[in-house]
Amino acid sequence: MTITGLLIILINIIQVNENAGKFEYCMENTGQKTDTVTLGAGCFWCVEAIFERVEGVVDVKSGYSGGRIANPTYREVVSGRTNHAEVVQVTYDPATLSFAKLLEIFFMTHDPTTLNRQGADVGTQYRSAIFYHNPEQKRIAQDIKQMLDNKGIWDDPIVTEITPYTVFYKAEDYHQEYFQNNPNQGYCRMVIAPKVDKFEEAFREYLRQP
Repeated sequence: MTITGLLIILINIIQVNENAGKFEYCMENTGQKTDTVTLGAGCFWCVEAIFERVEGVVDVKSGYSGGRIANPTYREVVSGRTNHAEVVQVTYDPATLSFAKLLEIFFMTHDPTTLNRQGADVGTQYRSAIFYHNPEQKRIAQDIKQMLDNKGIWDDPIVTEITPYTVFYKAEDYHQEYFQNNPNQGYCRMVIAPKVDKFEEAFREYLRQP
């Protein structure tokens, strides 16, 4: 299946169920104007570059979650010994960007079927993960994951872990806005830039307005 065909199926699944109210997320229950979710989808440089371009996203921070020690360093995380995932913590306005649509972007911009791997990046730190911050996020994430698996969108089953958020450790300053600050770095030119281009082409209606 082509990326365009996959995108059409995925968008239809999300939109149909969201319109039916299955993925409704009512912020009136909390009184908050923004909400936050923590996501792992491979190298956080890539994920950060994607979500920074999304209309309704208020802030994106790169960091580490899901591990065994406090205040890990990048060197410790990439060793694989701490069990942290490279993640982005996304703060968004649910009045502009629903959680279901945010997950649509999440699932479409990485491979959720490869265990502890995204392309050439291999290790538990690159695992696909949704660290939910409230019960409604958990419900929506589980529903979407199950629906996508049932539709057989990918040849292999989705391995994305859905676990409660506990703590987020912000990554070192040089990791923040890495793609924006280092566009000519080799990994940025060869890996991130093509991924961002594909995202911007496929999700034009979700892009932040200049």
